[in-house]
Amino acid sequence: MLEFVSANPTGPLHVGHGRQAALGDAIGALLEAQGWRVTREFYYNDAGAQIRNLGFSVQARIREKLGVSVEFPADGYHGDYVREIAEKYLAAGNPDGEDLEAVTRCAVAELRREQDLDLQAFGVRFDNYYLESSLYRDGRVEKTVQSLIEAGKAFEQDGALWLRTTDYGDDKDRVMRKSDGEYTYFVPDVAYHLTKWERGFTRAINIQGSDHHSTVTRVRAGLQAVSSRWERGIPSSYPDYILHKMVTVMKGGEEMKISKRAGSYITLRELIDEVGRDAVRFFLLSRRADTEFVFDVDLAKSQSEENPVYYVQYAHARICSVLEQWRTQFADQDADRAFEDVDLAPLTGPRELALLQRLGEFPEVLENAAAEMAPHQVVFFLRELAGEFHSYYNAERILVPEAAPRMARLALCHAVRQVLRNGLSLLGVSQPEKM
Repeated sequence: MLEFVSANPTGPLHVGHGRQAALGDAIGALLEAQGWRVTREFYYNDAGAQIRNLGFSVQARIREKLGVSVEFPADGYHGDYVREIAEKYLAAGNPDGEDLEAVTRCAVAELRREQDLDLQAFGVRFDNYYLESSLYRDGRVEKTVQSLIEAGKAFEQDGALWLRTTDYGDDKDRVMRKSDGEYTYFVPDVAYHLTKWERGFTRAINIQGSDHHSTVTRVRAGLQAVSSRWERGIPSSYPDYILHKMVTVMKGGEEMKISKRAGSYITLRELIDEVGRDAVRFFLLSRRADTEFVFDVDLAKSQSEENPVYYVQYAHARICSVLEQWRTQFADQDADRAFEDVDLAPLTGPRELALLQRLGEFPEVLENAAAEMAPHQVVFFLRELAGEFHSYYNAERILVPEAAPRMARLALCHAVRQVLRNGLSLLGVSQPEKM
C-alpha cells in the first residue's frame, strides 16, 4: 500500500502536494518494476475542524454575494476559489447558504473534483480513495479507542483520555480524546492504518510532508498498543514513512509565494501550466525527498543543456532522429529485428565502452532506487547517461559507410534509447521522438 498526496479537501493542490504526487507515483512504478503488487491510495481528510472552517468560509462568501453583512471566520480560508464555490452553490439553484451542512458538502465535492483534475493533468492515478469520515461513520474510531482502553494503554486525566505512547518510545503520553469529547488528529490515523493491515497490506508506505514527523511515533505506538490487544503481530516499524521537505519556487530571481486564486501559495496546476508536466515531474524528483528543493521556473522552461529534463529528452529524440536517418538511407531489412544479432566487437572506443558500462548499471540502479525508495537515483543515472551519449554523438560519426561499425554503433544507440525510454517512463516523463 502506497499512500501519498492525501490532501485535505480545503483548497487546490499546492507544489508540496506535487512533490508528493511525483514521489509516490515514481516509487510505485519502481516497486512494480521489481515485482511488487502496488496499490496507490489517497486518504481524504474530510472530517474535523478544517472542514468546518471550509464550510463557514464558503457560507460567509455566499452571504456576501447576497448582500448580507458578515464577519469572516478567523480561521477561514481565503482566496478566490472560495468565492468560486460560493457562486457555484448559488448558481445550482440554492436560495441561500443557511444550510451549513449542504454548503460544506458542496465545497468538499467541488474541491475533490478539482484535485482529481489536477492529478489527471499531472498524470497521476490512484487505485483507491479512502474517506476519513467513513472511519467515524463505520464506528472504526470508537472501536479502536475501546481496544486501546481494554489493552490497558489508555488512561483518564484532566477530563481527557490519554494514550500511553511512552510505552513505545515517545517522549510523553498523548491526548486521544480532548475534554470537549473531540478526538485528536492521530486517533483516526491509527484506525485508518489498522484498515491497511486488515486489508492484507503487510507493507505500507506513507509519503507526507516533514511537518507530519510527529505523527510517526504516535501512529506506530497506537498500532502497537492495538496489536497487543488483538495479537495482530503488526511490526513496530509499520508503516514506513517518507517525509519530504517543501519546495521553493523561483522565477526571475524572485520567490513566487502567493497565488491570487489560492490565497497564500502557488498551486500545482499553475506550475504545470507554466513549465509543463514533464519538467515539473523531473525537477521534483531530482533531489532526495528529505532535502529542501528550489524549483527554478526559468531553468525549467529553457531549451539548453543546463535544463536536465530537456537534456535527457533531447538525447532520446536525437537517437530517434539517427535511427530514422538510418532507415531512410541504409535499412534493407526489418528495422525492429535489425539489432538482434549485431556483432558489437567494433565498439572499442573509450566513449563507446563508457556507454556500454553505464547501460550495464541500469538494473542495479533500479533495484537500489526501489529498495531505498529514492527515484532521484534514476534521475541522476539518466542525466549521466544522456551526457555520455551527447559526448559520443558529438565526437563520433554513427552512420559510417562500413556496415559492421555502423550496425554496432546503431545497436548501441538503440540500447541507449531504450534505457532512456524505460527510465523516463518510470518517472512519469514523456519520451519525445522529435524536439
